[in-house]
Amino acid sequence: MSSVPFHYLDLRAFCYVTEEEKRVEEAVRTLLPEGFELQRTASEGHYGDRILVLSARVENADDLRTVLDRLEGFSEDDAERFLGELEERVDQNCSFFMTLDKQAAFRDEIRLGDGITVQGKVEAYPAKKERAIENLETFVDRIT
Repeated sequence: MSSVPFHYLDLRAFCYVTEEEKRVEEAVRTLLPEGFELQRTASEGHYGDRILVLSARVENADDLRTVLDRLEGFSEDDAERFLGELEERVDQNCSFFMTLDKQAAFRDEIRLGDGITVQGKVEAYPAKKERAIENLETFVDRIT
């Protein structure tokens, strides 16, 4: 992959008290470069239950390429769904949002779903939503 369509990507997953931290961490690491540091933030749910937030910001171009290369595992159905939802996934500030299936990621599969939030800033010159969407469409065409 040559060009990187993002300035940065933020990944985040919640590890609930009913989940094994190591498994949730493995799911997130499926997307990250080897040895990438995860931030851990302790939080509390509505009923006082423990929630651990695992997060990472990827900014370096080589690290971004690694994350994007791992997204090449998208199925054709997910790629079509993703493209059909781009209007809702990109805002006027060229910010991007999607969620991936945490359980699938643990199995080393990349699918749209719930559990791992991916947010980022799309490179677009000029910085307009329409241009950001065009860049993402080009990116998805390359990975499918």
